[in-house]
Amino acid sequence: MKFLDEYRDREEARRRIDAIRNSCSRCWVLMEVCGGQTHSLLRHGIDTELSGVVELIHGPGCPVCVTPEAAIDLAQQLALQDEVILASFGDMLRVPGRRGSLLETRAMGGDIRIVYSPLDAVEIARRQPHRQVVFFAVGFETTAPSTALAIRQAAAEGLANFTILLSHVRVLPAMEALAAAPDNRVQGFLAAGHVCTITGYADYRTFVDTYRLPVVVTGFEPVDLLQGILECVQLLEAGEPKVANAYARIVKEQGNAAALELLEDVFEPADVSWRGFGTVPAGGLRLRDAWRAFDATERFRLSLTEPVGDCEKCRLAEVLAGRMRPDQCEAFGAECTPENPLGAPMVSSEGACAAYYRYHPPTAGGGRSAEPREQQLTKGRDAE
Repeated sequence: MKFLDEYRDREEARRRIDAIRNSCSRCWVLMEVCGGQTHSLLRHGIDTELSGVVELIHGPGCPVCVTPEAAIDLAQQLALQDEVILASFGDMLRVPGRRGSLLETRAMGGDIRIVYSPLDAVEIARRQPHRQVVFFAVGFETTAPSTALAIRQAAAEGLANFTILLSHVRVLPAMEALAAAPDNRVQGFLAAGHVCTITGYADYRTFVDTYRLPVVVTGFEPVDLLQGILECVQLLEAGEPKVANAYARIVKEQGNAAALELLEDVFEPADVSWRGFGTVPAGGLRLRDAWRAFDATERFRLSLTEPVGDCEKCRLAEVLAGRMRPDQCEAFGAECTPENPLGAPMVSSEGACAAYYRYHPPTAGGGRSAEPREQQLTKGRDAE
């Protein structure tokens, strides 16, 4: 961990907290759009430390959470076909759809296998030539290049038994939808460093020019996050909406050329449905015509219908849009727990509700605890 120690240093964190407090003439409202950042902010108590100085609200930064119920329905249908092996990241198995979860589908006899990479699904197809292998492709631009690589590998090997159920989504269109909303409260965005590692951040300049909101590319460790917050509030205080890169050791302006070539070759932007958001223009990806043979919906003649609506008790739409903290939901910690989730944000490892349940656990009287379950980094806990 020696290369991360400096980004978890308590004294460095404290200096940035003091700088943020000294920089703010008012309480600014910032949104991070990465579930990993949400968990790190709460785990290290940064939200508590900056209370009254910066209000941190959590956006739709969990691709598992925004995967529409209709996609899970299709995955279940496929998994229950005798000739099909469904390969999926483990995060997806407990996410509720309209007919239960994939974990329940596996209990019913569906052949569902957890993989750690799309190439693992290609390997299954290679070893099981008499079975149809469908990879449930979920994620932001971070994971989409590996799906594209898997498709090209399957094509190169002539694996006619490999397809994907595509549910990749794009971050920037969701930020545009949030910024354009009439009830938008966000005054600055912390952009997801892992996404920008792939895409770069040049495209954010048009977003900043249009909505006059600063965007700071930010990492995941506590010092990274505090540096991103500091740069964002400094831009707000100066009245200068700009794009800044607080994660320069990883992110370059033009992104990763090889990964972008894969995305451009295999996919094209498409209007897609996000759970809790409805249709987001250019909010996802679809296969280009040259690669359409790898589309499971066409191979099995299935259609991705619009969801009929989320669970009425789950306030997912408000949580994902940052209009509500998870602990403000009436079901939080009562009807909705990680063991019995009403919605995806409580069960996904990047979900905001799961983060609040772990780091701000519900109290007997409702609401959340005053301190995170794990002590704050800035109050003496050694970084792990």
